[in-house]
Amino acid sequence: MATGRILHLQRLSTEDGPGLRTTVFFKGCPLRCAWCHNPESLSPRPQIQWYAARCLACRTCEKTCPYHCLTLAAEGLQIDRERCDGCGDCAEACPTNAIEALGKPATDTALLKELLKDRAFYETSGGGVTLSGGEPTLQPDLAEALLRALKEQGLPTALDTCGLCSQATLERLLPFTDLVLYDLKLIDAEQHRAFTGQPNSQILVNVGRLAAWLRAQPKRARLWIRTPIIPEATTGDENLLGLGRFIAEHLDGQVERWELCAFNNLCRDKYTRLGMEWAYAAQPLMTAEALAHCGQVARASGVNPEIVVTSGQTRRADPTGRP
Repeated sequence: MATGRILHLQRLSTEDGPGLRTTVFFKGCPLRCAWCHNPESLSPRPQIQWYAARCLACRTCEKTCPYHCLTLAAEGLQIDRERCDGCGDCAEACPTNAIEALGKPATDTALLKELLKDRAFYETSGGGVTLSGGEPTLQPDLAEALLRALKEQGLPTALDTCGLCSQATLERLLPFTDLVLYDLKLIDAEQHRAFTGQPNSQILVNVGRLAAWLRAQPKRARLWIRTPIIPEATTGDENLLGLGRFIAEHLDGQVERWELCAFNNLCRDKYTRLGMEWAYAAQPLMTAEALAHCGQVARASGVNPEIVVTSGQTRRADPTGRP
């Protein structure tokens, strides 16, 4: 039995592969993307988050915390996150669920039992189970055991990965994966490091090896490339043209879909609850025109234009021309 740590299961998802899916969000990620919309998944450690609107200021959490990490002040609950180990005692004691524990221990056996409950949705919609995060490859034992068990049950599987892992880890997971959702964010190594905290060399090497592995398989898994479209970060024509050239030259014929995912700002409250600042807190949604332009550039980059799709919410352009 393999063990690990997950955030939650998201049922009836339509954004993590085809059909209706249940997505398993793993905790922990090797990247620190400036625009990350799942900040609760970054640390591999358990954490707590505080919902101000639910709080009764009863101070039960203060009295319960074994490490005295919590202080209720005029500006809200102060959490000493250096000392907090995410034990969750405060979350269990809170009478209004104003504190939530993030990162629960999990086993492949227990997860499989929950995932099988949604079999009817997978079968009727052409969906399945997606491992996401965070980054599933940071917990290869749990990821492999779960993917293997799902395939033994005849369920379609998908792996959503940033690609920053060892080749050995990919080789462990791919035999039990029907669809790989692979992130390619920035083609320039230094820009990639500036925006994500890591260079992209291993990511590009891994996706090239992945394409070679797919070519050699009698029954091929499917490969989707996903690029987050982030204003003033990944939206530049040079970046999209560079990514497209890379896909055309190194992944030719293996990519079924290149999805340009529009920036969303729905995660602002997550940062607040975790006591974190977000560089994109004031950034509005992209306009439909701006996203369409990115799609046009990508289609002109040398890839098969039919594989390029855009997704995500957008806003209407201001008729005055103001941003």
